[in-house]
Amino acid sequence: MPEPKGKPDPVKVAFLRSLPADIKASITGEEAEQFMFSTEIPESLYEKIKDFLIEADE
Repeated sequence: MPEPKGKPDPVKVAFLRSLPADIKASITGEEAEQFMFSTEIPESLYEKIKDFLIEADE
């Protein structure tokens, strides 16, 4: 897998750090990397963190 370009989104990094330890332990490095460097949330990661997300109004 190629190295990500640029810097991770600091808001996303802070969000991941704020999660409970058991949730953080279940997140893979690949999921975290995709979350921090992409606009898409991997489905597997979404299932783990959905209870901590605030949905934007449509």
